Amino acid sequence: MPNLSTSIATHYHERTKYHPQTIAAKNQGLDWSKQPVPFKEYKIGQSYDLTPYLSETSPTAPQAQEWQRLSRLLGCSYGLTAKIPTMGNPVYLRAAPSAGGLYPAEVYLISKGTALLPPGLYNYQAQTHSLVHFWDDEVWSKLQQACWFHSALENTELAIITTAIFYRSAWRYEDRAYRRIFLDTGHLLGNIELACSINHYRPHLIGGFQDHLLNKLLYLEPEKEGVITVIPLTDLLKQTQDKLVTYQPNALPSPIQRDYPLIDDGELLPYFHQATAIQTAESPQPFTNSSDTQSLEDKYNFPFCLKVSTKTFPIDWGKEFYDLEKTILRRRSTRAYTGANLTLDELKSLLHFTYQSQDYLSQGFDPIPDYFDLSLIETFIAVSGVQGIDTGCYYYAPKAQELRQIRFKNFRQELHYLCLGQELGRDAGAIIFHTADLQKAVEKYGDRVYRYLHLDAGHLGQRLNLAAIQLNLGVSGIGGFFDDQVNEVLGIPDAEAVLYLTTLGRPRYQ
Repeated sequence: MPNLSTSIATHYHERTKYHPQTIAAKNQGLDWSKQPVPFKEYKIGQSYDLTPYLSETSPTAPQAQEWQRLSRLLGCSYGLTAKIPTMGNPVYLRAAPSAGGLYPAEVYLISKGTALLPPGLYNYQAQTHSLVHFWDDEVWSKLQQACWFHSALENTELAIITTAIFYRSAWRYEDRAYRRIFLDTGHLLGNIELACSINHYRPHLIGGFQDHLLNKLLYLEPEKEGVITVIPLTDLLKQTQDKLVTYQPNALPSPIQRDYPLIDDGELLPYFHQATAIQTAESPQPFTNSSDTQSLEDKYNFPFCLKVSTKTFPIDWGKEFYDLEKTILRRRSTRAYTGANLTLDELKSLLHFTYQSQDYLSQGFDPIPDYFDLSLIETFIAVSGVQGIDTGCYYYAPKAQELRQIRFKNFRQELHYLCLGQELGRDAGAIIFHTADLQKAVEKYGDRVYRYLHLDAGHLGQRLNLAAIQLNLGVSGIGGFFDDQVNEVLGIPDAEAVLYLTTLGRPRYQ
């Protein structure tokens, strides 16, 4: 029987934990005859080919310049970056990483009506790098209504919508796939944020909306797929749009559901997604607590612990983001590490780019990129091999920019075990753990917070990915681990639910 004092978010998290005693039962093999196709096809609509605008040469015609910006934005966000031949269908890799290469996210574009794109709905076809205009009608007012007339939609003409097709991930990861879907979408959000900087857009992240209205607007099948985020794009090259957006919260709460039935395995994911939806026609009131929302100090400040400053110089991303664009397109998840040490300076640079965005304004980055609520996310680092710092587990304090040691130990063998026997865990020089106090988070945003937490963790993970590739390091995210044992082994407080792991090391080329 479900514990009716427990929210459905907490129930879902507990139900989808991996345990050493039961993990074998979850690995009974995959039915390859039911493997989902990672591309959505639209058989009707006008197609706009974006491939001619991928050239590095800047066109002179203003309309061609706009096409190039849009083409490169979508390509750097979710475009194909490699084709791997196999015995069956080829495997395509994309700019954003995805657990198991399953790519559950879809990218849509809604146009208010521009010189390039007539009003209506567009789907980004990554396989052909094109836009399909599958609904030719004015829909912007419906988008505004579904987002309670968010101010970011007032002066903009384009909005990216990310959706998820649940079965693409659930085919392999079953109910736990919900976690991975939002981590994967978080990776995509990280790319969108940075690709917008490259192409002179400012993305505004919206996670609080009327789910059923947006699903209906995009003609989605809500039992199979759903809208995850709305991202209005301010065009910074148009004076009519380059205005300050009146602040509105991008994360809104949903109800906390504590009265739920017994849910069978395989049904938990769709039930939980519906439970996190916002159905009311009136905008929910955002959480307000001045003493909590903008804490001036980092959460954990352990007495007498070793403290190591992480202050450093920004990573140089090249003139006009040249190195950033190249890094996004050549990013790959590392398959094996050598076990050799990283340096403390490398670890500092990784953390600096991920958390200290204010120091990148001079290079043209957004100094305050949108997240849902980073005050809920904590960062712990298991150091196994970083030259210049002792092995052990550290808490990263982003405001103070320092590492605070909480446990003295070399964890290599334990990390190998915690990561389900993956050698990446054993051979990494460092593993970054993103966690959250789930009970506190639910109190603030209701069950919908589970979406926000994993989206933010994935977003941070993507910045780590790109910084590591730029520094010629190996990097790979891990969404499968023994949840409870992570806290126990590393000394992380029990209240912290583990969301995501990012491994970092010296790549071993095979």
